[in-house]
Amino acid sequence: MATATPPRLDFRSDTRTLPDARMRAAMAGARVGDDVYGDDPTVALLEETVAGLLGTEAALLMPSGTMANLVAPLAAAGPPGSPPPRVITGADTHMAFLEADGLRRFGGVELVAVPQRPDGLPDPDALTALLAAGAEGRPTVVCLENTSMMRSGNALDAAATRAVADLAHRYGAHFHLDGARLANAAVALGVPPAELAGPADSVSFSVSKGLGGPVGGLLCGTREYLAHARESRTWLGGSLHQAGIVAAPALVALGRLPELAADHEKAAALADGLASVPGAEVMRPPRPTNMVMARLAGLAADDCATRLAEHGVRVLPLPNGHVRFVAHRSHDMISVHAAVRAVAAVAATLPARPGRQPNEPSPAGEGSVTPMEEA
Repeated sequence: MATATPPRLDFRSDTRTLPDARMRAAMAGARVGDDVYGDDPTVALLEETVAGLLGTEAALLMPSGTMANLVAPLAAAGPPGSPPPRVITGADTHMAFLEADGLRRFGGVELVAVPQRPDGLPDPDALTALLAAGAEGRPTVVCLENTSMMRSGNALDAAATRAVADLAHRYGAHFHLDGARLANAAVALGVPPAELAGPADSVSFSVSKGLGGPVGGLLCGTREYLAHARESRTWLGGSLHQAGIVAAPALVALGRLPELAADHEKAAALADGLASVPGAEVMRPPRPTNMVMARLAGLAADDCATRLAEHGVRVLPLPNGHVRFVAHRSHDMISVHAAVRAVAAVAATLPARPGRQPNEPSPAGEGSVTPMEEA
């Protein structure tokens, strides 16, 4: 008698996907050259495909999205010898609280964090004040993240993106879009990725998150801009030789973009299930994608993650007091229901909150976003 496959309960990130048989076959059969010399045909095809997807002149393969976001402002500053840039980004973005040290240490970047609105957009007054004040001889790069990770993966539409881009351009700044999960945003909003990337001067795009590729990201922009980016990639040790074995599964991943809708459905079911757990508070972004952020009243995020791990569920604790669940192609609805049961089991061990009924709705109601604590 066949036994059921145990649910896969690693919800820490959509980078937890594994290459499947089709991806492994693509890697084994990839035509390769030497990308350092620009003659790897599979890399060339991947870069051409992603540039077409995002509506940019060209794209450049990077070993990681982190390197793409490091190279992006350096390339915007110009050729070697140009002053390092000032980077303005939201305080809760990936670039600000996870990549800031690398930007400063390896790029000489002056990183300035601004407050963000509940939907993830930078506060317009704070951004305007910084742009108007100038950067004392440094070029300025304004960065926006879509989806907005610390806003529970909220998707930002083209109008919102263009408003930030127009403000940046008004003051002569370069506008960079951290589109690590731009594919999720496009699917959630029902628009082509190029529509969301259109206002940007440069875009970083990951194939190794929800799309399921094993490694890699791409930096997209004009050919002139990417010529500077290629130089920076070389300095940072990011040039790869027979990189076609990385590009081949990425091409497979790009063909699966519509499948992200299923991840969004799983995340929505998870959010609904968690909201029914007494004591659970679920962040509800305006345009949800594949993330769910939740917290249990009276339980720190690290402690919550530890207790959930004891029930076979792995989540990522965050500095805002929430834990993060990210739904991806390795999950199914069995996984979702098991995760809800694990949260309910942990919640049942906690003291009841005074003055709140077990099934009382969370303060983070439908269509609202829980206020964030600064990291």
